[in-house]
Amino acid sequence: MKISVFGMGYVGAVSGVCLAEMGHEVVGVDTNPLKVDLINAGQSPIVEVGVAERMKALRETGRIRATTDAAEAVTATDVSMISVGTPSGPDGMPSMAALDAVIQDIGRALRAKDGTHAVVVRSTVLPGTTETHVTPALAAASGHVPGQDLEICFNPEFLREGSAVKDFFKPPFTIAGCTSDAGFAVLEKLYDGIEAPLIRTTPRVAESLKYVSNAFHAVKIAFANEVGVLLKSLGIDSRETMRIFCEDRDLNISPAYLRPGFAFGGSCLPKELRALQSLARSRHIDVPMLAHVLDSNHRHIEQAFEMISRRGRCRVALFGLAFKPGTDDLRESPLVLLAERLIGKGFELSIFDRSVETARLMGSNKEYIEREIPHFERLLTGDVERALDGARVVVIGHAGADEIAAIRAAHHGRTIIDLQGVRELQALDDVDYEGICW
Repeated sequence: MKISVFGMGYVGAVSGVCLAEMGHEVVGVDTNPLKVDLINAGQSPIVEVGVAERMKALRETGRIRATTDAAEAVTATDVSMISVGTPSGPDGMPSMAALDAVIQDIGRALRAKDGTHAVVVRSTVLPGTTETHVTPALAAASGHVPGQDLEICFNPEFLREGSAVKDFFKPPFTIAGCTSDAGFAVLEKLYDGIEAPLIRTTPRVAESLKYVSNAFHAVKIAFANEVGVLLKSLGIDSRETMRIFCEDRDLNISPAYLRPGFAFGGSCLPKELRALQSLARSRHIDVPMLAHVLDSNHRHIEQAFEMISRRGRCRVALFGLAFKPGTDDLRESPLVLLAERLIGKGFELSIFDRSVETARLMGSNKEYIEREIPHFERLLTGDVERALDGARVVVIGHAGADEIAAIRAAHHGRTIIDLQGVRELQALDDVDYEGICW
């Protein structure tokens, strides 16, 4: 393919040489004539392992060149890749100045070009930018029609400085944020030869992946550092603790607990977090991230309450009371806290949880629920139909297949607040449905 890469900074230069090495013809475009001259002289405009020697070899074969002339580059290529920077502005929002300038440059060039052209946005932008900002601006500037003679996709980069070439050729996946089959076909051809899954999704999901990935990486570093400082104060080599921690591929280093849903609870997680916070305070150690986890969790419970309360005070059927399905452990269950909040605000409540039987509760479990929701046995029913009777809002904390089938059969005229993520309920056409994170 013939590709013009706009912005020959870090991402653009790495992408350009790697695409050229894959056999594509690449024209780098930059407003800085020094970068253009360096590339045309076979030199890299950036310092990155593996780029300089590739730039020299590929320039000698004519696979890559550079220009300051955007119109010439667009005219000579089939695909334009936008890799300009989007640095933080004073308010923390990404600056769109360079991206907007490139959109106008490409648009003006396309006005004089016949045939279909594809634009691949690789710059990091907030979710929704490609659909609500880039697409209409490019359509207006070019006079071309998206989905007809103009394909626009978002293709996030995950290149790390120091290992960017390796990251390009051996990624965990390549993301194709496309709204059309033709756009996806462009990215299929562009990355043909890369041995990694090419995952098709929407531009919004693709845009969000870059932010979510980097935020999670930052969270992991902050977590390790806070734990490290705390353990050091106890005479523990935190590197050894974390080495063993990372051996657990079932829960610690895995997809476990990374599915958006409702709040956590139970007898372990809240208790251990409070203990770590207390220990840190006693040793005068600041652990701001760990200190705010319980606050974040409580805010999630409050979010669920607000979703319910927006429908007005009414009778609510709550499915699930224990902190997770398959147990009767009610201790610090977020669903108990939600039920308590609803009762306190005057909502009528009926509760169904197949695993919770009043007569079988004992010890600290029984003491906890009697303290949090006195006379809760009056609210608990073992009959699904009875739980639904008169309920205008149905809250799914956790429900099994039988309960979901009954809710589907009786959903007419009700609101469903889904904290579990039941796709069968989300797919219903004639229902007021709202999910906690979807």
